[in-house]
Amino acid sequence: MRTSAVSFPSLLRRRSLIVSVASAAVLVGCSADPDSAGSDGGGSTSVSERVRARAARDSRGLLRQYDAVLAAHPGLAARLRPLRAEVAAHAAAFEEGTASPTATGSPSATASPSASPTVPADEKSALAALAAAERSLADLRAKALLDVPGELARLLAGVSAAGAGHAYLLTKGDQ
Repeated sequence: MRTSAVSFPSLLRRRSLIVSVASAAVLVGCSADPDSAGSDGGGSTSVSERVRARAARDSRGLLRQYDAVLAAHPGLAARLRPLRAEVAAHAAAFEEGTASPTATGSPSATASPSASPTVPADEKSALAALAAAERSLADLRAKALLDVPGELARLLAGVSAAGAGHAYLLTKGDQ
């Protein structure tokens, strides 16, 4: 039993490291050529721009959720900061290819964040809410990647996979 208790934290760290490395590889590979997402002509550029802008906006919303949970439950900081950092990197990768980054205050980016996200009072419920948000966003991105070309589709796929990994880490870490 003692071996199991000692190896679980290292197992969780290894899984977190694997998710982090996979996310970093996707971001480096997919954000290297941001112009290729809409370079095939036709209407795909506007679709790509809309999908990219929405993905950036959604990532910023998820960052606000992480920040709210961290403010309400500072004891979760060690567990949440690496995941939050990845979400921030995802937002930056999506914003890199937009004409007007959502972080600079476009109307769509500032319309909803006026109210702080509601955070459950207990840590376990707060983690479950974050995991649900990550899972929902991962599913949304997985569906959106079917409508966009090349590099943006790969970026959405990688970030969707990272979100699913985050959801797993948020819900399985206490078991």
